[in-house]
Amino acid sequence: MAFTVGVLTLSDKGSRGEREDTSGAAIRELVAGAGGTVAKYAIVPDEAEQIAATLREWVDAGGLDVLLTTGGTGLSPRDVTPQATRTVLDYEAPGVAEALRIEGLRHTPMSMLSRAVAGVRGRTLIVNLPGSERGVRENLAVLLPVLPHAVETLRGAAGDHVAG
Repeated sequence: MAFTVGVLTLSDKGSRGEREDTSGAAIRELVAGAGGTVAKYAIVPDEAEQIAATLREWVDAGGLDVLLTTGGTGLSPRDVTPQATRTVLDYEAPGVAEALRIEGLRHTPMSMLSRAVAGVRGRTLIVNLPGSERGVRENLAVLLPVLPHAVETLRGAAGDHVAG
């Protein structure tokens, strides 16, 4: 199933051109390999208002099934992605964030320090991913297989499930 994605990288240095965005590049590569199309991409600094404004603008303009962020999910005072994301969500999807942290813990105990969130605005799933290319690849290995069902559900196309 085809789906459309926005990729938003949060990085002070990346937004100034001082660091290459390898995590955003990994997202684009893996999304394309899973049948998705990246329709929007940007790098913005770790500023909560700018992050929230970009998330609102991209989702509210329509056309995105999924919006993936990378970076800004740790414990540093500059890591404001989760706070900014929560301000734009209609509701959270905590199981997604929990699954990503569990997968991360298989590779590093540092994953427990992630404050990443996931949720929905309108009919778009927004998911915070780590800022490292390795973390992105590990998390997307878990997330990409469930995206088609998530997108179908948000589009209203998934059928009812009957307990059996």
